[in-house]
Amino acid sequence: MSELKPWLKLIYARPGRLFVGALLMLATLLSGLGLLALSGWFITETALVGILLAASLPATINLYVPGGGIRFFAVSRTVSRYVERLYNHDTVLRLLTDIRVALFRKLASAGRGQRRELTGAQWLSRLTNDVDALDTLYLRLIAPAALAAFVSLLVFVLTAVLFDIQIAAGIGLILGAAFLLATMATYVRTVKITSLQSDQQESLRTAVIEHLEGFAELTAAGRTGKHGAWLLRQAQRSSSEQVKADSRIGWHQAGSNLLINLSAAFALWAGFELFRSGIISGPVLVLLPIALLGLAEVYSMLPDAFGKLGATQASAARLNRDCREADSQGVSEAINLPAESALMVKDIAVKYPDHAPLITHFDLNVKTGERVGILGHSGSGKSSLADAFSGLLIPSNGACASLPCAYLTQKTVLFEDTLRANLLLGSPHASEAELWRILEMVDLAERFISEPDQLDTWLGSSGSRLSGGEARRVALARVLLSPAPLLILDEPFTGVDTATREKITRQIDAWLEGRTVISLAHGPDALPGTDRVVQLRS
Repeated sequence: MSELKPWLKLIYARPGRLFVGALLMLATLLSGLGLLALSGWFITETALVGILLAASLPATINLYVPGGGIRFFAVSRTVSRYVERLYNHDTVLRLLTDIRVALFRKLASAGRGQRRELTGAQWLSRLTNDVDALDTLYLRLIAPAALAAFVSLLVFVLTAVLFDIQIAAGIGLILGAAFLLATMATYVRTVKITSLQSDQQESLRTAVIEHLEGFAELTAAGRTGKHGAWLLRQAQRSSSEQVKADSRIGWHQAGSNLLINLSAAFALWAGFELFRSGIISGPVLVLLPIALLGLAEVYSMLPDAFGKLGATQASAARLNRDCREADSQGVSEAINLPAESALMVKDIAVKYPDHAPLITHFDLNVKTGERVGILGHSGSGKSSLADAFSGLLIPSNGACASLPCAYLTQKTVLFEDTLRANLLLGSPHASEAELWRILEMVDLAERFISEPDQLDTWLGSSGSRLSGGEARRVALARVLLSPAPLLILDEPFTGVDTATREKITRQIDAWLEGRTVISLAHGPDALPGTDRVVQLRS
């Protein structure tokens, strides 16, 4: 259960909503139990009065009070059920938001090398299926289990008051056995199967996505049919494990329902002696067994929830393992940044786990307002060095300190949103005039002024409606908008023709006045204006 601790901590960070949600669930269940019990009492009472009247014996019954109670419970059950579903599903969405925010914060603090440990398909599985698996914790597991235990205790107290303590003890033992059978016994019997199945489904899901992504290569190699057949065998194996788990869950659900029915039969049998002795009336005798039968509503939810707990634990374990915060990858030292410096690097070494160092014994001191270019051929470590400057990659040796920075990575990243939304990521409070000004600097103003939606033009998935050069210039504009005192530009003009590059370089020169800029490229013609250039040598 230790895998769930960090996620349970997030869930319990909203105690008020959890408490209100539990009260609404309790109100729904108590209304249902009250409706069943009072209806049983009322039907029995009216039947007895009818028999007495048929025998010409005097008998009276108050139809209005119990009738009103039945209507009250019927309405309260409907209303509380509606409000409970609305409120608790909103709570679950809020909890999932908390989980996703915490997850993205961990990913943001992790180094790029650490994020490369998994493929894109595996990250997709973490961010969707593994996160979604955690929504079962409160609404389907914690709350129903606590509710079943609490209501069972109420029934025990009710039995002790209306009947006697011996009958209450017997019912308590049967309900306790039903609770354990529906919860811990189900968990013990299914944890290995569902945990293994969760891993299998994660592998299968990843394989299917990779199959689709690599379909062209598989077709060219003539392996499409064989790989598809392998996927089908893996799916069949996963389905077999699912059938086995569902079978065990079903048997435990049947067993718990049998015990609930047994408790009702026991209450009827044991209470009959009290009825014969005149201690309780016939309607009261019927009231308790019917109330016990109403417990099946909450007990029937438990086996399925605890049967999936193993899969939830497996998902939590994967998230804890793969979405951890950045690890220290060496002996990176602390360094105090001098007042006149924007970046100071002392004897750093940059490497990825299980790989040889890309760069060793690198020193650099960039003054505030200075523009430095770094040149190197492909594979020389420019991007890794930029990652170290920005804090995304912890040096394995030496020390690195910098002012807050905005970083244009080598890979262009645009979101499936409007041009405005993508630009505002760089400066959320930028005015429309500022957005048009920066677009003019990167030579995109004429491109979008002719669009019907202009700044609200939809860019498509990953900027699919733009050419490569246009997408790169949008990403560059977003970084230039940032108020960060240090800008790191890795290959800022990828996909941009020479004439446009020279034009942009002239236009952004005044915009960058007084700001510190570190640019990285293959050759000097791919750099904006610089005060000095550092050459990387292999």
